[in-house]
Parts: sequence; structure tokens; C-alpha cells
Amino acid sequence: MDNTIKVRSGISIPRITRQTAEAKNYLTRKALFQMHLMPNGDPVAYEMKEDGTIIYYFDPEKVLEAPPELWYTNAGSSETMTLESGNIIEKMSVHRAAELGYYTKERLEQMKYETREEPVAYTIQSDGAILYFYDKHTAIRQPLMCVSCGKFVRYRHKLCKDCFEKELAVLREEGNRYRNTSFGMDRSKVLFFDLELTGVYNHDEIISISIIDGNHQIIMNTLVKPLFKKKWNRTEKIHGITPQMVADAPHLNELIPRLKEIFANADALIAFGVSTDYSHIKYIYETEEEQLALRAKTHCCANEFVRYLHENHPDLSHASLVDAMECLNIPWDGIPHSSMADTFACARVWEKLFPNYYK
Repeated sequence: MDNTIKVRSGISIPRITRQTAEAKNYLTRKALFQMHLMPNGDPVAYEMKEDGTIIYYFDPEKVLEAPPELWYTNAGSSETMTLESGNIIEKMSVHRAAELGYYTKERLEQMKYETREEPVAYTIQSDGAILYFYDKHTAIRQPLMCVSCGKFVRYRHKLCKDCFEKELAVLREEGNRYRNTSFGMDRSKVLFFDLELTGVYNHDEIISISIIDGNHQIIMNTLVKPLFKKKWNRTEKIHGITPQMVADAPHLNELIPRLKEIFANADALIAFGVSTDYSHIKYIYETEEEQLALRAKTHCCANEFVRYLHENHPDLSHASLVDAMECLNIPWDGIPHSSMADTFACARVWEKLFPNYYK
């Protein structure tokens, strides 16, 4: 038999002898009950009796004081019961049991838990029948079955491996069909852009703007002097732009007429992570109508890469621009995290994902 057992939290605890438990000063539920205490966490070890019953041991440093109403119950009174093992369990209401994480065996089975410990409490029903409660914390979680076929253990997304692979194949086929669509876009009217900021919040300011078109021609590449921020230590470590570098750069207000002209002639604006860039660039427009018009032709390369990952590389969990370049085996042109290099990288990722995007 295994010398460890996994409890509800997922941790594995060792099987030990009573002598070892006593040497470590571990406490059984019976000992805790006698000291008016109750567990505050998972057991730290267990002992297996000859009949297969498990006795759990608890760390004396991780206990709580039991409710006062349980302190003075007498083992011979109607408020307690002595089990064949000698353990004393207290009588309590169903509500109180649920507060402590105690449930009936039938309820635990419905929740896919197997009980192997003795009952830890009980109640008496209106017909006089005894209802035992078991500790969910020490119950063993049973494998959950696939919600689709119901035959095999879940692998991902509540599906077994076979059902997951079948569903993934369908999604992959749909995704590939979508990405291979001929969009017929004019390269000169598709723009890729990236901003570098003083920070990640709405009150932060733009300090660099890079824009290229589908021909990879540079349309704009400029540093921007912020109006209010004087330093940005945290983001400076990422993009390398210092306050000294933007000292003689134009303010954003000076660039607005040219930016509006560039965006007006574009059919699509693409960035890797649109939400942040759009939330800052939209303020070059004064009206909500103009801002919504800009948003309507703005597309997120990051979202498309995440969809590609889910369909083709479900084991990968990171989806930054650096991850996209590595996953798609695209070389960098420039230093990552600079707006110009990130703009070119975004264009190459997009074009790898959508090989038939242009005319």
C-alpha cells in the first residue's frame, strides 16, 4: 500500500505509526476534543488501522479553540457519542457541521469525495435516526470524469484527453480557415503602431510613437516629451527611454495634426495589445464619435496570437510579443521593448498569422 495519501487541499501526507506520532507530539481528533480544540488546517500524517480505517494526526501548532458550547459535554450524555475506536464525537446541527466543513457521506460522494476517516460529528434526525458527519478536509478527492463522454478522467477544460483533442481539432480547423482567408487589404493602408509610456495607468503619458505600413515603410518614429511626468524609473528599465532623451522632443499636441492625417488614411490599425495603446492614443480626438471611429479600425495582434496558441500550442501559457516571436520563429529587428522594434515585430507576427492578409 502507498505510504502517502493525498487530502482535499492536494498535499500528500505520510503514513506513520502511533509511536512516531507521539514522538512528534501530533494530536488525534480525540486528543483535540479532550483539550477543547479543533483542527485549523490539513492533517500532517495518518495511521492505517487493520480494518482500513484512517486516523489522522494534526500539528498542535495549527489548532483553534473549540466553541464554548462544546467544552463541557459529558461523554455519557446525549450530546456526545463514543465510537468503537474510543473516539468521542459531538452532536451538532447540520448548519454548524457545514460551517466546520463536515458533511454526510452521501453528500461527500455527490461532491466526488471518498471518506476513509471515522465520522467526526453526528446529529439525530426527527425520526430518531443517527446522521454522521465526516470532515471534507480529510476526505480524498475522486477523479472527475469528462463532461462530454463521461467515460474517462478529465484532462483539460472538463474534458478527457480524447474529447479535448477532438474539440481542439475542430477549433484549429476553424482558426486556420479564418487566418488563411484572403482579406485583400492594401499594404499602404494597413498601419502597425506601438507606444512607449511613462507607466501603465491612464494618467501616464506617451513618450514614444512608432508607425509603419504594410510595406514596412516607416511612417512616424519619434520620441515625445510628456507635459507632466518628469521621471519614470520603472518603465525606463524596460524601454530604456530616459528623461534626458525626450528633453528636446515634441509634445504630443504638436504631433496631433500629423497623427490624425495618418490615421484618417488608414483602413486598419494594428498593435500588439490594443487596449493599452488605444486608451492613450484616443485622446488625440476630442469627441467620442471620433474615438469610436478610431477603435472600429483598430485590431489586436495579441488577441489573434492567443487564439492561435489555444488552437495549436495549448501547453504554452505566455503570450507576450517576445513569446510570439519565439513561437513563430521570427527573428527580431532591433531591441525588444523599443517602440520601433516592437512595431516591426507586431507586423511580422500579424503577417505570419494571416499570410493572405494583403492583396
